[in-house]
Amino acid sequence: MPNITVKSIPDELYERIRRSATEHRRSMNKEIIHCLERALLPRREDPTAFLARADALRRQSNLPPLTDDILRQAKAEGRK
Repeated sequence: MPNITVKSIPDELYERIRRSATEHRRSMNKEIIHCLERALLPRREDPTAFLARADALRRQSNLPPLTDDILRQAKAEGRK
C-alpha cells in the first residue's frame, strides 16, 4: 500500500484532525484517510432514503410546495 507524507500542516488544521480522531477513537492516520475518502470517493446514495430525508425537511420547514407559478413570480421579481 502506498505511503504519503504531508508537510507544513497548519496548526489549526492539525488540531482539528487530532480532536476529530480522538472523538471518533481513531488514530490520526485513520482519521486522515477517513476524511480523504469522504471528500474524494463517490458515494452511492439510496434514492429512497434521500427522498425520505427531503420529505422530512420539507415537513419541518412548513413551507408551501414549490410550483412553476412561484418560480415564475420569483424570476419576474428578480428582473425588476
